[in-house]
Parts: sequence; structure tokens; C-alpha cells
Amino acid sequence: VPYDPSVPVRTYWDLGIGDSTAIWFAQFVNKEIHLIKYYENSGEGLSHYARVLDEYRKTSGCVYDLHVAPHDIQARELTTGKTRLETARRLGLSFRVAPRLSIESGIEAVRMLLHRCWFDEKNCDLGVKCLSNYRKSYDDKNRVYSDKPVHDSTSHCADAFRVLAMTEGSFRTDAGIDDDTYGRMKNMWGWRA
Repeated sequence: VPYDPSVPVRTYWDLGIGDSTAIWFAQFVNKEIHLIKYYENSGEGLSHYARVLDEYRKTSGCVYDLHVAPHDIQARELTTGKTRLETARRLGLSFRVAPRLSIESGIEAVRMLLHRCWFDEKNCDLGVKCLSNYRKSYDDKNRVYSDKPVHDSTSHCADAFRVLAMTEGSFRTDAGIDDDTYGRMKNMWGWRA
């Protein structure tokens, strides 16, 4: 699916420095979720990803209305004492923080959501390949699959997609969320204005 200029773009992240940072760009069109871009890189700071988002905004003309990061964006850096969330804000990125849920809950959320997803074939090629190859680890000795997924090059993409799956209903304008509910969610999830 191509980018629709009449619909705002939301991004869903998995953060990494030594590991990869993964970002899904999504648009919500009625009940469908259009994944219009996937970006992944490693060894870069938040300023790099802020530039990537800004460049995409300039080339596509998109408007961002939401960026969602996993709970670890609230971790403090040893060198600065600041959280990644504070660093992101200084760079012009205002994140909402996803709740910390089990990997199993996230995987189940993806299963429930996947049938509503449409992927841009070109701009999401790597992301689709990663999701397709994400798998459980296998115990050769006992000849059974583990409850835990393999942590490899597909993990970060899948983790970012789980952030989308676990939070998409909370931010939908058609989900019927009023200001009081939003305030409770904000406090529960640790979002800061």
C-alpha cells in the first residue's frame, strides 16, 4: 500500500545502540493498518533516527501524529544521567511509552492484529522478511520448541511490531477513548507531556 497523504503517520519503535533500532511507519485507514515504511539501523544515536524521520517527512510530505517507544526509553544513560525519552524530546521527538508486557502477550497481540495489516511491498521488504523469519528457539536435546523466540537479526523488527500491536487500540480515534481514560492511561504507562 502506498502512503496516503490524507492520513497522519505513526511510528512504532524498538531501541538499540549495540543492537538494531527498528521503526515501523504506519497509517490507520478505517480498520486497516497500512505499514508504509520500515527502517532499521544499528550503532546510531537518537539524533540519527530523528533525521531519518525528518527526511521522510520532507520527501513524503507526511504529518506525524504519534511516536510510540518501548518502556526502555525511560532508562537513564550513565554518561548524561538523562533518560532516552528526555534526549528524544530535545531532538523534537515526543514519544508515548508502551507498557511493559511479556513477549508472549506481545506475540499474541500481533497474531490478533496481523489480518488487518497491509504492507508496502518495496518500503517494508526488510520488515516483512524479518517478521516472516521470526521464530521460536528449538531445543535439540529435548526435541521441543521453547516458549522464547530466537534473539537474532529478526528480533528488533518483531519487537517494534509488538509495540504497535500492544498499543494501537489505545490511540485509535475510533476507539472511543475519552479524556479521563487517556489521563489514566498516561499515568499508568508513564507518558509525560
